Amino acid sequence: MEEKAIPSLGVHDVGAAMQRFGWADYVMFIFSLGICLLVGMYFGIFRKSQDAQEYLVGGRSMSVMPIALSLVASWVSGISLLGIPTEIYVYGGQYIYVLGGFLLTTIIMSRVYLPVFQGLTLTSTYEYHERRFDKKVRLFGSLLFTIGMIGWLPLVIYVPALAFNQVTGVNVHLITPIVCAICIIYTSMGGIKGVVWTDVIQIIVMFGSMLLVVIKGTIDIGGFGVVFERNWQSGRIEGPNFDMNPLSRHTVWSLVIGGSVYTLQSFGVNQNMIQRYLSLPNLKAGRRALWSFFIGIGAVVIICSYCGLLIYATFHECDPLTTTLAREKDQLLPLLVMDILGDIPGLPGIFVAGIFSAALSSLSTGLNAMAAVVLEDFYKPFFSKELSEKQTYFFMKATVIITGAACLGMVYVVEKLGAVLQLAMSIGAIANGPSLGLSTMGILLPWVNAKGALAGGFTSLIFMAWLCIKAQSMISSGDLAFPEKPVSTEGCHYHFTPKNYKGFVESPINLTDIMHTDEEYMFYRLSYLWYCLVGTFVALFVGMLVSFVTKPNDPRDVDPKLLAPFIRKYIKSREYPNQPEDSIIYAYGSPKQSHNATRAANDKISELPMTNLNGAPNV
Repeated sequence: MEEKAIPSLGVHDVGAAMQRFGWADYVMFIFSLGICLLVGMYFGIFRKSQDAQEYLVGGRSMSVMPIALSLVASWVSGISLLGIPTEIYVYGGQYIYVLGGFLLTTIIMSRVYLPVFQGLTLTSTYEYHERRFDKKVRLFGSLLFTIGMIGWLPLVIYVPALAFNQVTGVNVHLITPIVCAICIIYTSMGGIKGVVWTDVIQIIVMFGSMLLVVIKGTIDIGGFGVVFERNWQSGRIEGPNFDMNPLSRHTVWSLVIGGSVYTLQSFGVNQNMIQRYLSLPNLKAGRRALWSFFIGIGAVVIICSYCGLLIYATFHECDPLTTTLAREKDQLLPLLVMDILGDIPGLPGIFVAGIFSAALSSLSTGLNAMAAVVLEDFYKPFFSKELSEKQTYFFMKATVIITGAACLGMVYVVEKLGAVLQLAMSIGAIANGPSLGLSTMGILLPWVNAKGALAGGFTSLIFMAWLCIKAQSMISSGDLAFPEKPVSTEGCHYHFTPKNYKGFVESPINLTDIMHTDEEYMFYRLSYLWYCLVGTFVALFVGMLVSFVTKPNDPRDVDPKLLAPFIRKYIKSREYPNQPEDSIIYAYGSPKQSHNATRAANDKISELPMTNLNGAPNV
């Protein structure tokens, strides 16, 4: 296909004209980042943490509302703010039904996982694995978390840089070091309190910027009716898909069931989120924060989904992806912002500040959680030397700096791997499935032993790494794609060359509906929403199998505090819990320790005077 010629400006001229990021925008942007630095400095200098516990979990005395807002800010990130609108624009509104999965996750988390973690007074979530299994399982769980963070945080850094590039033209790799440096400074200085209170500020900026886009964009286009009608005609507004085929990208089943399992790991057993709950004084406060978090997340998903509909309603006659006005899918929302807010000084700066706020909150959460995990899970269990308070602060700050630098380097890799929303969930499933499997085995399956847990987690990690990396590489190379909603370029007022994929040029109407049906691709077409569930199932299956082949735990010997409340009710306590029989596996200490304790008690009894029933000494 030859260049589509329309007697007007070219796409590069239009793109350059839309990059109207003026001095007022830079002021608003710098101001928002400056507030984060000031908050971090305040908690690092004037309200400095007294010890490691206060630095990592705020002394377990923080208030519900700041924690709830911090949870929302930490979970959202720029991946959601840019990824969800892109999802709706490209694939349609089916994703909105993931709210059912969020509700299911909240109920399960409130009744199963949160009571266990809240009742153990932990600092690292993975300390639970040692109490329930052993040090090896704890180390493995911590490694899974580290793998997940190294894969996720570069995406968190990369996404706002894309937005900044779209509205300013500044190179992605020029802005990412600045973002990282600012976040590392206030995270390392302020600890959990600095992170939480910057999150509160950032979530306000985040919500405000998105609402600004929604309201102004809807008014400019002619009202909600116009948005609804254009999207209805294009098929982007659609009823629930009840297809039972697991290869279908989005169905009610994959969004509610698969989505609930994914989110259960991401804000149910993940150190990032659990660390927030552990900074609250009790379970009641934790549940209040959890339900407030659900309401906040629901609002974010609805607003971001509507932004996706608004993007299509605005560009319904001139698809910016086909014309390359937006070079990446996740630059669609910034493009919309510049289209509707670009003429008003300062407003694009507020939007970009909102995107960066989402990224900074998630990045700071991840870095702070890494500090806790490295200290509690990698240093203390394996090094006998006890660190002084000064050494502890230096250790945690060094962890934040090193992790931030490593994630910055990974940005060069993730920028070539595709749309961020699916990419984040796909890569995350490599570690998330095994991690959720370990916690679930511990909390719900009392007969699983340490060998089974370790074997299940390791097998799941290998399997999910193979599945996710292979599927993602096929998507990135174009060998595997999913049907997209129709677009048009009939109304473009500028000339352009349609975007080229692997030598085949797209027509004005979407030609990206490439769906491989060859048997060799069938397994990799499994919906990414099922990945975490598959990883969890593999871990559970192998864990139970290995446990029964070796020697399963007797549920009566597992500390009840380590099990879900409803599981405790069905386990009868042992009549003689310390009886040294070979058939018993001891959860409170080794059989040798219990046997020694029993011998000591018997020796003590033998020293007492023996009496008969009448109280007279026996002869």
